[in-house]
Amino acid sequence: MPREAGITRETLETKIKLTLKLDGSGAAELETGIPFLEHMLNLFSRHGSFDLRIRAAGDLAVEPHHLVEDIGLCLGRAFKEALGRKEGIRRYGFSAVPMDDALVLAAADLSGRPFLHYEMPLPPGPVGTLDPELFREFWQAFANEGKLNLHLKMSHGQNKHHLIEASFKAAARALAEAAGLTGGQGVLSTKGKLE
Repeated sequence: MPREAGITRETLETKIKLTLKLDGSGAAELETGIPFLEHMLNLFSRHGSFDLRIRAAGDLAVEPHHLVEDIGLCLGRAFKEALGRKEGIRRYGFSAVPMDDALVLAAADLSGRPFLHYEMPLPPGPVGTLDPELFREFWQAFANEGKLNLHLKMSHGQNKHHLIEASFKAAARALAEAAGLTGGQGVLSTKGKLE
């Protein structure tokens, strides 16, 4: 059975259509109107070997906050739906990704319990056209809707682009590992289910 999902979300602030295939080739087709976010989602797709398609529009004339957060929400929801009952998955994943001066650690638990630990003290100022605090909002929405634990921790670094890029790569690799199939039966929990 293919592990994929499609999500459509439309509000007065945003309109999003997203499809995600967990067992993909890393292909991405992205239209968000936010070039730096598209760059991050493209490498997230590539480093997780996820196929990702997003068509999104929002009230960017006001600020990108709504669209960034809602894309995170839709991606998290798609990730959860694509996992199905989570039978035979590894459940846990870890990655440490260097990007020049930056090193970011990511750990994921597809537990069914949403939690985000985001320890990314970025230098002040925008990256591209975005306020760096929007990436916390993105990952918080992703973890909440994905019903998963995600820990992102900056070890060191100075360049904001490098740090954010390392965080998306590390998250992708940790999530791909956690979602990977072991060939075993059932779920990796003494409860008998991961909700």
